[in-house]
Amino acid sequence: MRELPTGWVEANFGELFSSPGDDIVDGPFGSNLKASEYVSNGIPIARLQNIDRNNFVAKNIQFVTEEKARQLKRHTFVPEDILITKLGDPLGKACLAPTNIEKGVLVADVVRARVTHHLVDRKFLCYQINSDFVANEFKEQTKGTTRPRVNLTKIRQLKARLCPLAEQTRIVAKLEELLSDLEAGVAELKAAQKKLAQYRQSLLKAAVEGSLTDEWRKQNPPQESGADLLARILRERRARWETKQLAKFTEQGKAPPKDWQKKYPEPATPATTHLPELPEGWVWATIEQLSLEQKYGSSAKTSEDAAGVPVLRMGNIQSGQLDIESLKYLPQNHDEFPDLLLQDGDLLFNRTNSPELVGKTAVFRSQLSPCSYASYLIAVRFSRSFIPELASTYINSVHGRHWIKSVVVQQVGQANVNGSKLAALLVPLPPLDEQKALLTLLDEQLVSVRQQEKSIEHSLSQSAAQRQNILRAAFSGQLVPQDPSDEPAADLLVRIRASRDAATPAKRTRKAKEAA
Repeated sequence: MRELPTGWVEANFGELFSSPGDDIVDGPFGSNLKASEYVSNGIPIARLQNIDRNNFVAKNIQFVTEEKARQLKRHTFVPEDILITKLGDPLGKACLAPTNIEKGVLVADVVRARVTHHLVDRKFLCYQINSDFVANEFKEQTKGTTRPRVNLTKIRQLKARLCPLAEQTRIVAKLEELLSDLEAGVAELKAAQKKLAQYRQSLLKAAVEGSLTDEWRKQNPPQESGADLLARILRERRARWETKQLAKFTEQGKAPPKDWQKKYPEPATPATTHLPELPEGWVWATIEQLSLEQKYGSSAKTSEDAAGVPVLRMGNIQSGQLDIESLKYLPQNHDEFPDLLLQDGDLLFNRTNSPELVGKTAVFRSQLSPCSYASYLIAVRFSRSFIPELASTYINSVHGRHWIKSVVVQQVGQANVNGSKLAALLVPLPPLDEQKALLTLLDEQLVSVRQQEKSIEHSLSQSAAQRQNILRAAFSGQLVPQDPSDEPAADLLVRIRASRDAATPAKRTRKAKEAA
């Protein structure tokens, strides 16, 4: 991509748009546009989530009043303006403003680039902004880590490739032909992906409601009911506490005080009358009743030093599984170890995240050893008579998502479910043999789902790569034939610059200003 095709030239993006001052603008900062000013109907707002590559996503549109739009006149867009994201990961996504929105308002992290002359094809520029070589330029100009962004000056200075106008038209036509076929395939893959997600949820629901093991129950009468199992778990729980207390007294060289057993923190007996009916032999139990301990993770600063102990974070929980590809580390001699080292079977619950992701849950099965976890996660250690994957299945099911919505607390754009609420969560408790059978049946079904999901993700990745191959060919002059009779791009750029200069308001002299 370094060499320019014959007849092409390179220019700054800022040179190709309208007159300076109106060429590239972004949304208002600070208090100029507050969420509290949104109304149910009025002038639409273009936000980050509305902008995808070459596609305006008309979902969850917010509005401001006509009066507010007039106040923000400089920060408005009209049909076929190019809208670009300057914040996020990835940033630099661009699309044309839709023709069915007569006028809209930008938020601070969206840029509007306007072309009022007819010397550059807007779609040609938009496709180019979405190509990987311009995306790499955006990355090189990014500032910040937690909220990476690119400022307007840097966007104006990004390098663009300009070809003859007639060739731009041919490139756009060919791109639309090739990419429409590609996008149709992507749409089918995403539809299949959505159906798999729905099927996964139906499996989780069937598992925690007992319908997955209907036939198994008929052929396998329980050796111990769920109620008897819960009573045994509670006895074991108390016995474990008493053993630990006696060990503590011995270590301190003290005799156990009178009535010391009465200090045992007995889990509260929950009310279950309002809950759905469970299969015969099942019973409701709280996470607190079933667990031995519950701890928040470490808030210590981690590093990339792989010689340390890996620390699982909220991003490592994906679709009910642990993804250990991206890790951070704490030193081996960190002062919270070994207290915050995970044990096989510990359940990890994501207590703080965005509203749609909070509550993600997975079970640690010694994928790494030793291993710790970060502060936005809660680790729950259960009795050996309860299989933790059953709690994870319930929390990740539609029932668990409903519970999360009922207890979540919103805090500055983040959602939180604390340890006390997690401890009070009621989950179904089948007999132990049925727990094993249920999770075996569920895993057999989910293995197929995961394989299909991976296949779709691979195909989507291939489609994304193919899209970039097509764009790379387009902007290296290989997608359509060149015509020697086309006006050279160098001459076109001269005309574009002249058009910008002619549209630039003349600066008033000092005497003229004083006379005014």
